[in-house]
Amino acid sequence: MQIRAHHIKWGALTVTAVSAIIGLYFLLAYIVLPLTWRHYEHQKALADATMITRTAAGIPGDPINVGLVGSREEVLCAMNAAGWHPADPITLRSSIEIVGSVLLDRPYRDAPVSHLYYNGRRQDLAFEKPAGKSADRRHHVRFWRALDRGQEGRAVWLGAVTYDRGVGLSRDDGRVTHHIGPDIDGERDLLTTDLKTARVVQTIYEVTGIGPTVDGHNGEGDVYYTDGDIKISVLVAGCNARAEAVAVLDNPPLVAMKNLAWETIAKTILAATTPTRKK
Repeated sequence: MQIRAHHIKWGALTVTAVSAIIGLYFLLAYIVLPLTWRHYEHQKALADATMITRTAAGIPGDPINVGLVGSREEVLCAMNAAGWHPADPITLRSSIEIVGSVLLDRPYRDAPVSHLYYNGRRQDLAFEKPAGKSADRRHHVRFWRALDRGQEGRAVWLGAVTYDRGVGLSRDDGRVTHHIGPDIDGERDLLTTDLKTARVVQTIYEVTGIGPTVDGHNGEGDVYYTDGDIKISVLVAGCNARAEAVAVLDNPPLVAMKNLAWETIAKTILAATTPTRKK
């Protein structure tokens, strides 16, 4: 995890102090706050939904951390306006092209993404945004249609957005796949900001996802950490429409307390347990 150790001086912390911080975090994150942080007032039908994807082998994959509200056409138009490209389907040709992109360091902005499954279904839509010259580094998101009619009377799409930091082989089937970076909240916020900047969003709010997670692992064994919330963007109606302003809805006070605990305690733990890099 790429958390800089300058946030805290490891040498100044005693073993007792670190143990106290860790104990306080787990007390808050796993015993006290779970009784209060879960909230679905903006999408009540998601209260009983699972918030983790799975690989073809049934192994837990990337967590759900982002959502959209709108029709399929509105999702396609919004993602295009935000600069995210639809991913190609996985075929022999596209697999060869992604290998060529990596080896020759050439662009492949529509490179395919591997399949993940949510409620037994593989992704309905997938998009990506290049982060370098080749396809080995990119931002990408998979979406599943989770509700036909949510609170707004429109379809709700749940997604898992992550950053691909490099290419490798899948341990499930040996196919070419990517390994993700640990900061999945940063990717969630990047996608939300891109949609907001494109003015295709009218409202943004959060609902509870998997909850605070310091040492999560996806299906390829990649580590991730997250505050555990899902950020949902309600899209403007119509492909050519643009929002004049965006309403960002506040979280309940106890959820804000949970977020404060995550920022002040969990990141302290991550910083304290990350060795300082040698210059």
